[in-house]
Parts: sequence; C-alpha cells; structure tokens
Amino acid sequence: MSQENVERLRASCATWDRRNRQDFSLLDADVVFEDDFLPDHAGETYRGREGVMRSIRTWLEPYERFTIELEQILEFGDRLVSIHRFRYKARYTGIEDEMRYAYVWTFREGKVIHFRTFREPKDAVKAAGLRE
Repeated sequence: MSQENVERLRASCATWDRRNRQDFSLLDADVVFEDDFLPDHAGETYRGREGVMRSIRTWLEPYERFTIELEQILEFGDRLVSIHRFRYKARYTGIEDEMRYAYVWTFREGKVIHFRTFREPKDAVKAAGLRE
C-alpha cells in the first residue's frame, strides 16, 4: 500500500503550482493539518478540506509568483515524508528567494488523515521515525 500512497502523493504534489487548482482528493474529509513552520500559521491546526484550503490561501497570498518543486518522498509504512523546494517572489517587496521544507503525511486506507509541516526536512524525517 505504501507505494500506492507514494504515487498518490506525487500526483497530488504535481498540482501545487496551479493556484486554486490543487487536487484535494487525496485528503480524507476529516483531515487534520498542523503547521508550526509558517509565522502566520504558528501553532495552528486546520481541520477538513476547507481548513486546508484556507491555510493555503493564507500562505500563498503574499507571493506574486512561486514554484513548488517536489524533491523527494521517503516512505515508512503509512507515513511518508515529502521534501519540497519553494521558490518565490514576494508581491509587495519584490524579494525573490527560496527555501526547503517538508511534510509528514499519515495515511489510512489510501487517504491522508493527518499532515504536518516542518521547516527542516531532517526534523520531518525524525518525526516520522525514519533514519537520515
């Protein structure tokens, strides 16, 4: 099942650069998303697909343009770690930069029931119980 989850996650991530066209079919209707990474989301928990959509709109609003590149997916049973590179140009300042971050995804019956953001990919790997 984990290879199927990897492929589902990879396909979902491929939609992330298309603003407001993300594919949320991978998410369970009662999904829980925790974000301790982004300053305006610190300590926030979002529930359900609507909550996830709200968090994404808040996250992406300050950017004039951005790309999100999936670098790697690591698997461990029903938990996956996805590592991403985010390149952006800020809407109001014109600053261009990039950063890496990661998610830990927990699956049940082919759907994501929980995911959490980490600023440092190594912290996501540790949280998922994987070795670096």
